[in-house]
Amino acid sequence: MEEKTAGKLKKLIDNNKIRKVIIISGIIGIALIFISSYVDLGSFSGKKEEEEFSVTTYSTQIESDLQSVITHIDGAGKTQVLLTMENSVEYVYLDDSTTKTKEIEPLIRGVLVVCEGGDDPIVVERITEAVTKALDISTAKVCITKLSE
Repeated sequence: MEEKTAGKLKKLIDNNKIRKVIIISGIIGIALIFISSYVDLGSFSGKKEEEEFSVTTYSTQIESDLQSVITHIDGAGKTQVLLTMENSVEYVYLDDSTTKTKEIEPLIRGVLVVCEGGDDPIVVERITEAVTKALDISTAKVCITKLSE
């Protein structure tokens, strides 16, 4: 039985078309391996293993979330929010300087809320409480004023 298998294998190898297919497949395989070292195939999958932190995106997202919440507070009306950040993101690494252990988000320096109900003390109180609780900041970092018409 081994002789039959060896004979068939020898016939396949001797066949010129099969030999060409095997050689071309090998060359294509080597070329793909070579190309994969230069091309980031992970970018085609639609997923990023680790997205870079963007302070602008972070602050814009918080502004958008605050604006959405504040407009639903009774008496606030139309609202605009501006956020200022104290620093950028800080990365903490292990001693080998290559392994990132965590990211420290930037500190919020202040929040400006401009809304239609900004002249009503009750509305100002509600908004101030909502912002300070949501962001875990002091009331000294929050300014609320009336939106001009």
